Amino acid sequence: MTRIKICGLTTEEDIRSINEARPDYCGFIVEYPKSRRNVSKDQVERLVRLLEPEILPVGVFVNAPPFLPAKMANEGTIRAIQLHGQEDAFYLQRLRKLTDAPVIQAFSIATEKDVEAARRSEADWVLLDHGSGGTGESFDWNLIKNMERPFFLAGGLTPENLVRAVHTAKPWAVDLSSGVEKNGRKDAQKIRAAVEAVRKIKG
Repeated sequence: MTRIKICGLTTEEDIRSINEARPDYCGFIVEYPKSRRNVSKDQVERLVRLLEPEILPVGVFVNAPPFLPAKMANEGTIRAIQLHGQEDAFYLQRLRKLTDAPVIQAFSIATEKDVEAARRSEADWVLLDHGSGGTGESFDWNLIKNMERPFFLAGGLTPENLVRAVHTAKPWAVDLSSGVEKNGRKDAQKIRAAVEAVRKIKG
């Protein structure tokens, strides 16, 4: 069954929507002020306390010092770490020495070279996206038809195109952010529709 992650949560209202819809994962963009979805470490701690226990919180980090995601994972605030900057194999090695938490490494996909870099990643999972993330744009899914490893598909996904995306790209999981927003805020109805769409997908 395809998993689903809703990313970029910032408020208690977002958490209520997530608890109602029950995706597999939810994401918090941690200590990255350039993002309008940025939340502090303390905010994540407060929000995660309100989260239903079966939904796995993921911390999304952009070129953060390795001790920050490791500390949050080791404290149990987050249960997986997503790297969305220019983190390299050396960074990943340093992170592995600090925590046993699973790691998702994001890649911007524009060419076959980008796909090959994702294939070689030593992260537990890779996330394939368009641009810097949260842009609402998709990339050419034909590039990843032979990915050969489990991956999260992101970029331009909405409740309306999820079925086509899953059948075309065959991801292990899908990741939505702007596609479940209305006027720049998470929308409970769209979140629910996205989760329901994924749950109904067969094969």
